[in-house]
Amino acid sequence: MSRPSMLPFPYGINEYTTLPWSFEEDVEHYAGAGIAVIEVCQDKLDPAGAAAQVEKVARAGLTISSVQPSVRAMVPSEGQPHPRGREERLASFNSCVEQVAPHAPGAVFVTNTGPAPDGDMAEALRQTVIDHRELSAMAAAHNVRIGLEPLNPIRLNQETAIWTLRQALHLVDQIDRDNVGICLDTWNLWQDGDLLDDIASAGDRIFLLQVSDWRTPRSGADRRSVGTGQIPTGTLLHAVYDAGYRGPCILEIFSENVPDSLYDTDLDELLRDNRTALEHAWSTG
Repeated sequence: MSRPSMLPFPYGINEYTTLPWSFEEDVEHYAGAGIAVIEVCQDKLDPAGAAAQVEKVARAGLTISSVQPSVRAMVPSEGQPHPRGREERLASFNSCVEQVAPHAPGAVFVTNTGPAPDGDMAEALRQTVIDHRELSAMAAAHNVRIGLEPLNPIRLNQETAIWTLRQALHLVDQIDRDNVGICLDTWNLWQDGDLLDDIASAGDRIFLLQVSDWRTPRSGADRRSVGTGQIPTGTLLHAVYDAGYRGPCILEIFSENVPDSLYDTDLDELLRDNRTALEHAWSTG
């Protein structure tokens, strides 16, 4: 397969990467850096003024590729404990879709399985299929998509009941809805021994690609800039490209409760450096 010489995916930023900035600062700085794509985080939206905030994205020349709802699983998790009830959580997710979807046709709304209640993984997976068929209908009504994200096993029984791409693909097959696919985050999946084979088999079920780099975490939010850790980013970029993915490459960094937090650095430089690192990873991978 002929491959382009430069990064073949639009470069985008998840707003958690620049957590110290407000939503408005994100839009201003991303646009000023010539970044084409934004992954909106509902946590940064003002419930009373979300529509006006989201409208600013298009005016700044940015495209909303994807969205991180404040509630991404239909069961309570360590990081998203409220609301407690399933119906309230479904309503919260639907509210996010209603807020953002009119300004983001085709965008991917990220979901997780959540933890297995009382350790019952079989029940968690069964319920995930039921939940995602309902979420699929919500998304279809607003012309957007769902990206189910398998998380790193360090989040097992806290945020997720799945931790490999193969598990996620099996769930997507069971859900059996055209608008439900995979959010593939390299930080979460790079240690999966079957990852390259499963990427090759995933094809058009990969809806979203997220990147950062790994060191042994020193907190629950300790991701690093691309090229400064252990993830073979270039190899994974080529694998996803060869599988047919042509969507955005989204930088998603969390960096809290560590003495060398990236949030304490020059965030404009962080965005520039990671774009350069991704281009290098692609050219040498």
